[in-house]
Amino acid sequence: MYTALYIVLVLVAVILILALIAPKSYDVNRSVVISKPRNEVFDYLKYLKNMDHWSPWAKKDPNMEKKFTGTDGEVGAISYWNGNKEVGEGEQEITNIVPGERIDGELRFMKPWKSQSDCYLVLEDTDGKDTKVTWGFKGKNKFPMSIMMLFMSMDKMVGKDFEEGLSSLKTQLEN
Repeated sequence: MYTALYIVLVLVAVILILALIAPKSYDVNRSVVISKPRNEVFDYLKYLKNMDHWSPWAKKDPNMEKKFTGTDGEVGAISYWNGNKEVGEGEQEITNIVPGERIDGELRFMKPWKSQSDCYLVLEDTDGKDTKVTWGFKGKNKFPMSIMMLFMSMDKMVGKDFEEGLSSLKTQLEN
């Protein structure tokens, strides 16, 4: 009886220690320089429908169900998707726009598991005619997912997708 109690107490202690040292948040982003003026790049990026042309997830399921609500390119616009196992189900809402500089959004995933993250696109001039675009997302690691993040890397899970998407965006806008 005492042995079982000690085992349970040790397991609880290990879980608590892991929860204390686990990463509480994440911020994954990648950047690319596009040979177009910032305002031209911004005017393209602010529309959620344009993501279908460069998003790596649109390529993973070209037949996914898509719905748009609100006025695309404005705060409150929502892009909903429901696709295969690789893309899952979720929606992205534009939550803030700083004209010519930044677009913020909220990603709400429903499948394969529920989660919420903040996403962003930040634009900067590099030399007057080129634009640096930084695409990323950030959020909080809630328990027990925070413990899993000790053994997994959000950056490794989605970083390559961001790189692929930005490469497609660059090709899309420069051609």
